[in-house]
Amino acid sequence: MNTLFFLFIGPWQIILIVVIVLLMFGGKKIPELMRGLGSGIKEFKQASKEEPEEEEGDKKLDDKN
Repeated sequence: MNTLFFLFIGPWQIILIVVIVLLMFGGKKIPELMRGLGSGIKEFKQASKEEPEEEEGDKKLDDKN
């Protein structure tokens, strides 16, 4: 049901959301918020890349025992 919601968002709704965010946070605060969001995404990608490597190491240890 949540995926259906995004199908109905058009360009005017996106513009309205951007304007509301600008009014709520102001122009100076938005770059800080985006920087934090970007660093969070970067950390998530690094963690997801490290996880398979750790699992492979665990499997090698199990094979030795």
